[in-house]
Amino acid sequence: MKKGLFLTIEGCDGSGKTTASLTVIEILKKQGYDVLYTREPGGSDIAEQIRKVILDVNNVAMDIRTEALLYAASRRQHLIEIILPALKENKIVVCDRFVDSSLAYQGYARGIGVDEVFSINQFAIDNHMPDLTIYYAIDAQEGLNRIASRKNLDRLDVESISFHKRVQEGYELLCAKYPERIKVIDATLSKEEVAKKTYELIIEKVKENV
Repeated sequence: MKKGLFLTIEGCDGSGKTTASLTVIEILKKQGYDVLYTREPGGSDIAEQIRKVILDVNNVAMDIRTEALLYAASRRQHLIEIILPALKENKIVVCDRFVDSSLAYQGYARGIGVDEVFSINQFAIDNHMPDLTIYYAIDAQEGLNRIASRKNLDRLDVESISFHKRVQEGYELLCAKYPERIKVIDATLSKEEVAKKTYELIIEKVKENV
């Protein structure tokens, strides 16, 4: 490849994005591609420590702006420690959540403002936006139904259905605003079909970069 590729995976809770992306990453690795999978919040030691604070179900008193700032701080550390070094080595970086999550969850659903949260994150990421973002579209209620049996739900998982519906609306606005970067996959399809469509989008982007 000419240079590294930065790909991000987005979706409401329960969209199945992690399962599908990991399936595709294994396929890419078998085909000889140098792929790094990582996640947010977290991805590096310091960022993972911030993740624990953000998602701790006991932190009910957390202010919404504090939450947004913590996500941005975690993202900055993750970017500097993990993502940028991998891109310099011409790797394909696949990140489970990135800046669009903050825009949908904190900017839109929390009501801070998409532009305001984007401004916070621009300071954190210094214009390092993804080359491609794949959004797994699913109704918020269906997504929550999928994760209902999980033993370890985090602070955002247990938010109200109205909050999760606003997250869905926020993502839909972002998809409409950035159609060239954000590609949508119907997450209600079978796992095999979702993985297939994910692979097709990623391999198309990879070939553009050869």
